[in-house]
Amino acid sequence: PFCPFFAPQEFGSTKSITSRCDFLQNLIANGCAGAIENPSSSISVVKNVPLSSKGSGQTHLDVTQIMPQKVALNLRPGDRTSFRVQVRQVEDYPVDLYYLMDLSLSMNDDLDNIRNLGTKLAEEMRKLTSNFRLGFGSFVDKNISPFSYTAPRYQNNPCIGYKLFPSCVPSFGFRHLLSLTDKVDRFNEEVQKQKVSRNRDAPEGGFDAILQAAVCKEKIGWRKEASHLLVFTTDDVPHIALDGKLGGLVQPHDGQCHLNEANEYGASSQLDYPSLALLGEKLAENNIHLIFAVTKSHYVLYKNFTALIPGTTVEILHKDSKNIIELIVKAYNSIRSKVELTVWDSPEDIGLTFTATCQDGLSYPGLRKCGDLKIGDTVSFEVAVEARSCPTEDTSHAFTIKPAGFRDKLEVAVTYDCLCGCTGRAAPASGKCSGNGTYACGLCECDTGYLGARCECEEGASGDMHHAMCREAEGKPLCSGRGECSCNQCLCYESEFGNIYGPFCECDDFSCARYKGILCSGHGECHCGECKCHAGYIGDNCNCSTETDGCVSSDGQMCSGRGTCVCGRCQCTEPGAFGETCEKCPTCPGVCSTKRDCIECKLFNSGRLADNQTCQKHCKDEIITTVDVLETDDPNAILCAYPVNNCVMKFTYLELASGKSNLTVLKEPACSSAPSAVTIVLAVIGSVVLIGIILLGLWKLLVTIHDRREFDRFQSERSRARYEMASNPLYRKPISTHNVEFTFNKLNKSYNGTVD
Repeated sequence: PFCPFFAPQEFGSTKSITSRCDFLQNLIANGCAGAIENPSSSISVVKNVPLSSKGSGQTHLDVTQIMPQKVALNLRPGDRTSFRVQVRQVEDYPVDLYYLMDLSLSMNDDLDNIRNLGTKLAEEMRKLTSNFRLGFGSFVDKNISPFSYTAPRYQNNPCIGYKLFPSCVPSFGFRHLLSLTDKVDRFNEEVQKQKVSRNRDAPEGGFDAILQAAVCKEKIGWRKEASHLLVFTTDDVPHIALDGKLGGLVQPHDGQCHLNEANEYGASSQLDYPSLALLGEKLAENNIHLIFAVTKSHYVLYKNFTALIPGTTVEILHKDSKNIIELIVKAYNSIRSKVELTVWDSPEDIGLTFTATCQDGLSYPGLRKCGDLKIGDTVSFEVAVEARSCPTEDTSHAFTIKPAGFRDKLEVAVTYDCLCGCTGRAAPASGKCSGNGTYACGLCECDTGYLGARCECEEGASGDMHHAMCREAEGKPLCSGRGECSCNQCLCYESEFGNIYGPFCECDDFSCARYKGILCSGHGECHCGECKCHAGYIGDNCNCSTETDGCVSSDGQMCSGRGTCVCGRCQCTEPGAFGETCEKCPTCPGVCSTKRDCIECKLFNSGRLADNQTCQKHCKDEIITTVDVLETDDPNAILCAYPVNNCVMKFTYLELASGKSNLTVLKEPACSSAPSAVTIVLAVIGSVVLIGIILLGLWKLLVTIHDRREFDRFQSERSRARYEMASNPLYRKPISTHNVEFTFNKLNKSYNGTVD
């Protein structure tokens, strides 16, 4: 069914008769133009109501957010066709919000803080929509052991013996307290009546409550024409499927509504907890956006749940629930800022590929979602459809395309064109088939017991005259060694590995390339040694996906602008970049600027991201901590700074092994005050005096050094003198000595001597 077909009997030689079904260019080259049957896929739009620009009327039943609404396809296998889908989130769309609260003992302070929540929440939501309704329900856990206290003394008060809180109400699974209403005072009244309960283990039975709130449409009061928000608040982890076996519950959840006359979950002690897959199915089936409002310690767990439950968001709830209104408004704006197409009931033999055209006007092949939208923006998606094969029976199929969380949908009806027009002109017992078969489309379909292109041979006939047409070329074995030749026709052997076919048994469906041991990677069909890949896959072994959803980073760029998307995964080309979408790159230029945007929007609600209401999306992996003094001794941390009002804001960031970024920011920017004029004058005078003192000191030092050198030289010369002072001929003593000889008598005595 994949190739054009030449119907007339007159087609080349007998040997080439099997080439009637061939590529179009080959048939034309063989002179077959003008008699080729080659039906093509077609599309017709059945319903195409224009998109609405604003919610109209009280019921909003006439609001249209997707165009077209019904499409009929007539598909020929292998012939791809496409159509365009447009989606718009209209303004002033009605909103139904059901508040589902954990009433276990640890949520007592939260209950006190939301007693007037209805009035405040309605005021904020009416800024976004004029048609708002609010409902309320609560949950604790299954009232069976080991999840709750079941001893007789705890039946009426499970808090007996608990000193911190000695009185509370009996445990319950889920209790629907207030159907959706626009009378917010009733919400406040209902909340004020509530009291907390106590269960035994830490996990709660919240998933039971979510499922009942989703499927009990009549009792909850979900409107078909409204946007459905289910706010789930808790401070602990949930029980999931198979946990019920601990309490003897082996029957899986059936996904049905089990609210009794008292509006309590009646099957709490009979059915196991629901699985994530069942939750996702029922939430999508009823167009419900689930908002997890959880404490910071459990944020990562519930964030992982959002990847498994489409249309779900998670926000951090303060321990006392004081930020619940801000949280709900933020989550609602996040939901309304994106559009993602989902496919329901798609037949297995049909391949779908999407190309998104978002607000930037660029086309993103393989992408089926757009973000960063404002209310009233229109986005479009090119949907390519291809039938891989013909159904075993002449049947038609249908599938649905709808934006996640929307009530609007596109219904697609599919029929298959697998027969040529010439089959309606078949001639039984035709003379062209030797009277032994039916002639149709230029070929003979032989009766039982006859073989041959003209049904001219009987089964069992043999001889060399009938072997000529069983060789692909001279010298090659009959039927490629994988069949028997009978009446110029190869009868291929059966194989345990698959089918052997072809005019010379030269083809099979098991000799194609494999990936991890799987033929054509499980994403294609093997045709004569070559993989024919399904839509959305390419490559010799069809292991390369053309989908690019996994390559789009949180800021909407392909591989964060640092790599290329190859086979559905990012290959980072920027040195130093890593991560699933190359979003991590400590050494890349501009990283500080990206981190700065997250700091400004998260800490100060300012900057580029705050205006676009995309802070939570772009900065979901940033853990921000404020400090008084910034430590920079970590060698792996990158220091960044940026100016703020003549000051400098500094921060460091470190890539964690979990894939998140740890940002450490100064609480206040570092600022320096301008010096006064007096300070400047005194500084100048002090500098001049200091310089003068230094110069004088240098002068004195130089003079002293010079004098000492002169004195040392004098002493050296003096030590080298060879004569005494008395030997100086010019030197005379200041005292003169003269000798005088005389003689005199005194008292008849005679004396001799000298006088000086």
